[in-house]
Amino acid sequence: MSFLSRLKSGLAKTSGKLGGGIAAIFTKRKLDNASLEELEELLIEADLGASLAHELTSEFSKQRFDKEISSEEVREFLAGKISDILTPYAIPLTTCNDHQPNIIIMVGVNGNGKTTTIGKLASQFKQQGKKVMIAAADTFRAAAVEQIQVWGERSNIPVVTGSFQADPASVAFQAFEKAKTEKIDVLFIDTAGRLQNKTNLMAELQKIIKVLKKIDESAPHNVLQVLDATTGQNALSQVKSFKEMVNVSGLVITKLDGTAKGGIVVALAREAKLPIHAIGIGEGIEDLDSFNPKDFARNFLDLE
Repeated sequence: MSFLSRLKSGLAKTSGKLGGGIAAIFTKRKLDNASLEELEELLIEADLGASLAHELTSEFSKQRFDKEISSEEVREFLAGKISDILTPYAIPLTTCNDHQPNIIIMVGVNGNGKTTTIGKLASQFKQQGKKVMIAAADTFRAAAVEQIQVWGERSNIPVVTGSFQADPASVAFQAFEKAKTEKIDVLFIDTAGRLQNKTNLMAELQKIIKVLKKIDESAPHNVLQVLDATTGQNALSQVKSFKEMVNVSGLVITKLDGTAKGGIVVALAREAKLPIHAIGIGEGIEDLDSFNPKDFARNFLDLE
């Protein structure tokens, strides 16, 4: 299956509910206040956010109020607007030749899929011919180290580990030194999942960054936050907190196949104003990819 086919399948929960809901509202009916209100509620339920849902329905109302409309007209209008919102932020993750290695730190709350995402991105960079290394700086969870080692073995990527409960910053420092010596192109640093309101754990992240800067003032070159689409609007507050603490540079959104609220991708683009480097729609390496805003918007609204 192509990524587009998997995207269609992955967004089926969202598109089925949203597309079906729009079809139910706009069957041989003029656009009136009641139908606009129902449409707005549908968009909010899909996690576009109340503000954006209101803006989109208001704009559609100005163009088509009191006219006969079809559900396809509504979906085509919404798909175009959503594609326009996403386009400036749909930016694939790339490396810079000015830095060797490129340091990419992965952050986020527990259970969002950081370790799996590192495994997938590292494998993809390796397939592009890059020399890749991974630092297992989630030292307080043995399962995380084992998981990243499995990904490393699968893709023949070296993994730097420390002892159980070692200082995560020391593991990151050791990996950076090793990556420089071995002329690695991309060094991924896995970090422990942490809630955004735990100041001591956020300070630990800041320490990792501070230590890396001792070797290279420009490091890290990317701080990627991994977000679970099933958390919905809570993802917005997660980004706000992490952005303030560790200057997040881009987002990866996972588990879009597990939710009927795929609109969170649009809400994040609009509110966080950060590059969305990739979206995940399954467990396999091929299920994480950069995305095409038009394809996403059309599949989101159950359009061909």
